[in-house]
Amino acid sequence: MAMTWEDSGMRITVLTIPECPNAPLAQERVTAALDGRAAEVQLVEVRDQAEAARWGMTGSPTVLLDGVDPFANAGSEPSVSCRVYRGAAGAADGAPSVAALRQALDEALAGQHPQVKRKTVSQARALEIGVQTFGALLPKN
Repeated sequence: MAMTWEDSGMRITVLTIPECPNAPLAQERVTAALDGRAAEVQLVEVRDQAEAARWGMTGSPTVLLDGVDPFANAGSEPSVSCRVYRGAAGAADGAPSVAALRQALDEALAGQHPQVKRKTVSQARALEIGVQTFGALLPKN
């Protein structure tokens, strides 16, 4: 039997630097990609290089699925900086597209995404490093 979103326990984390101009865009696209499916969605402000290294943030915004960045480029170093994403046509964008997010989410759920291996940050660790959960991003039941 295939796993459903409701029983997957998927955690989506949007990592941003303070006042990141693309944070709202990333949040909107994550919400759109979920399309009403349940998932724990968190927004984390990363303030220094040490935090970026702990989270694996390679620029702001970074979207993690169960603690892993499915959009990471090989060899990218952790960074407290702006991040640029490339769309299907190669145009620069401030966040992954809704289509790219949906594909990554579906692949992660199916266990097919090459980078996402169902790794999570514990609740206690999340609180220790300053995670904020934004209920507005969660689908309404």
